[in-house]
Order: sequence, then C-alpha cells, then structure tokens
Amino acid sequence: MPLLIKNGEIVTASERYHADIYCEGETITRIDRDISAPPGATVVDAAGQLVFPGFIDPHVHIYLPFMGTYSKDTYETGSKAALAGGTTTLIEMCCPSRQDDALKGFELWMSQAVGKSACDFTFHMGVTKYDSATEGQLREIVAAGISSFKIFLAYKGAFGVDDTELYRTLALAKKLGVIVTAHCENETLVAERSAQLLAAGKTDPGQHHESRPPLVEAEGVHHLLTFAELTGAATYIVHLSCQEALAAALAARQRGVKVSVETLIQYLLLDKSYAERPEFEGAKFVMSPPLRDARNQEILWQGLRDGLVNTVATDHAPFDFSDQKVMGKNDFTKIPNGIPSLEERIKLLYTYGVKTGRIDLHTLVNVASTQVAKLFSLFPRKGTIQLGADADLVVFDPNYRGTISAKTQLMNVDYSAFEGWKIEGRPSVVTVRGEVAARDGQFTGTIGRGNFLEREPQHF
Repeated sequence: MPLLIKNGEIVTASERYHADIYCEGETITRIDRDISAPPGATVVDAAGQLVFPGFIDPHVHIYLPFMGTYSKDTYETGSKAALAGGTTTLIEMCCPSRQDDALKGFELWMSQAVGKSACDFTFHMGVTKYDSATEGQLREIVAAGISSFKIFLAYKGAFGVDDTELYRTLALAKKLGVIVTAHCENETLVAERSAQLLAAGKTDPGQHHESRPPLVEAEGVHHLLTFAELTGAATYIVHLSCQEALAAALAARQRGVKVSVETLIQYLLLDKSYAERPEFEGAKFVMSPPLRDARNQEILWQGLRDGLVNTVATDHAPFDFSDQKVMGKNDFTKIPNGIPSLEERIKLLYTYGVKTGRIDLHTLVNVASTQVAKLFSLFPRKGTIQLGADADLVVFDPNYRGTISAKTQLMNVDYSAFEGWKIEGRPSVVTVRGEVAARDGQFTGTIGRGNFLEREPQHF
C-alpha cells in the first residue's frame, strides 16, 4: 500500500525543507510539494512536525547470554521498543563466547531475529577467539552479508582476545574491507584492580568504576589503535565514555589511523553518582565502561558538535534489577553489566541535546542515523531521505510533553535508567519500508517483517 507523508518539515544531516514524501514498493519514490494521494494510500498529516530518516542504533544487545544469565529482551519486545522510540534499524552484537564456534554463533543469533523482528537488523560479528578454523568461518560470514567485526579487549576468558588474536583479526579485516568495532578496556588492569577491591571488602556497585577508571579505558584505546596503525585496519571504538579515551583516539586519528568513535546516550546524561546510589540501587547503572564523572559530559557533547565523536548508540543490555542485577549483591563483579535505553535514545537526544542548544537538528540526524549508515555499509539505503532510499521515516512531534517511566516502556525490563525524566518531543509516526510501525509511542507494525540487511565490505 502506498504511503504519503504530507505537510512535514524534512530534516536530514545536511538539509531542512518543507515537502511531501511519497513511498511505494517499500522505498521513497517522490519528494515534492502538494502531492495528491492516490486511492488506497495511507496518508499521514505531518503539519507542524519534523520528518527524519529512520534512526539506526549501531550497538544493541537483544539476545545476550552473559555473566550467568540472559538479557531480557527478545527481538519481538526489543524491536517494538526500538520502533516506538524512532529506531528503525538495529545493529546487534553477535557475541559467541570463546568456547563457541563463530559460524554456529552467527547462525544462532540469526535464528533469534529472522521472522521475529519488526524492524530491519544486521550484526557486528564477534571475534572472541582466532584459531585454525576462524579465518575460513569469518570469510563465510562476510560473504553472507556482514561487513563489521566486534572484538573485546575486556572480559578475560569469556569474550576477550589476546594480542595475537587481535593482530590477526585486524589483519584479516584489512584484507576483507571490514571495519572492526572494539570494546576498549585493559582486561589485566580490570582483573587486578577488581581483586584488590574485593580483598579490601569493597563490594558495592560504586566500586565497579574504581575497578576500571578512565586510564584503563584510555589504555585500551591506545592499545587497539597501535595494532590498527600497524595493520592498516579501519576501527570503530564502541561506547567511549571519557576525555582520556577520546584524547587517545584523537591522537591516533591525527597520526592517520582510521578510527571512528561512538558514545552512548547514558554517558551524555548520567554520571557515576548514579552507580553509587545506596541500598544497591546503583546496580541499575552498572555497565562497562562505567558511567563517569560529570565533567566528561560536556566534552562528549562538544565532540558531537565538532564531528570528533561520530555516533550515539545505546549499548542496550537489559537485565532485571529484581532477580538479575541482584546476583552481584555482595560482589560488584557479579552484577550483569548493562543499561536499558533502546526506547529512549532519540527522545533524550532531542530533549537534552537539541532543545538545550548542545547540538542542532542536523547533528542529531547525523550521529543517530546518517553516520551509522555510512560507516556500516547501509547508506543511502538507510540514513537519509532521498529517492530510492528505504521508506524508513520518523514523523516527530516537537510539541509532545511527557515523562519516562518503566510502567509505560515497551522494553522487557523491570526498571528505567531514566525514570521520571521529562521529555519534550517524541516520534508520532514511525515507518519501516513504507509500513506504519508505531504511533504515539505504541507499536502498530508487523512482527517478523524486519529484514536482515546484507552489507558489502568497504575498503576504507
């Protein structure tokens, strides 16, 4: 069925203008003033509203076996929450453990999503070991449409790679034209500091930060980018949280290292005092890298304004407070790491970024959609509003006023990291390839309609 969005103000990463958008056969086929709707078309009146390209979250965990438990969302619940919040494409971390086979891991993650997601999706392929079988399997996975890897320099014994594996993964990525996304913390420093803190009886959630302070993250960034410089691989630092890590990334970029930087909505708005809340409440905010001192927030906002920080993601990893986070009641190292935020990213970026003057509308679109699409081989199919692009569109009502609450969220988790936060503006209509999939914060789409997005390697 054709779709016509009328009377809206289109905003992309570089343009802003009033026009109607006509979509047919899942793509945008006409952009013009005063388009008349043919019989049977779905018509959305966007008068007084903004029309954005569908947003892309470059870093989510939907299916995640981790720390003795599983993340709470499924593709059914996670894709509904994404769409309600204006995110129309998910890039999930496919993370088999070191004990698992890469190809079987990829097939397992695919089985969790195909036929179950309401929005489009793809994966970063986790490389958690590099043995004699790995190269052939990774080549097969790239041929199946994956153009990015994920490596961990943390989580020793679970996901973390050693230096030989790191070098070989980066060298293969360079050869194949694959970008390598990386979790940058020094796993040895984390392990040693955690053991010291526990031995001293320091077990509460606030100690998680002390086990991996900013220098530990900065060292991980420096370590990765030394290897990237020597192999020529293109890299992407996930969830960068602090000034020290950003300085290490920018120093490498100035040397010619191909490095892009992602930060998270929670690093822009929350600080480490949240993880220090009494009565174990701080466990709700434990993630890695941890929330930082508030002084880092303005540095990250400035990085977005200046184009030094490329994307804003969520690292969505939902674990219930009541029966999962509590696993670390007497030992912070056993608290499942992660914050649920998939549903709130765009509303928060608009309310606390655009409305406060920290970023403009073009930057919002750029860091939450266009740059993601360009880095991960989805542009111009995704990430922009132009002829031939997928009809993933977000009609955004800047006049909406509301409050975030776990009681009304679609994410399948028992708390909100932003409980009680005021919101100014939200998506009123969200479409996936021409079908209306959410209205006014409620899912209206089709479970299983989401496509796996095959991506081509890029030789950066």
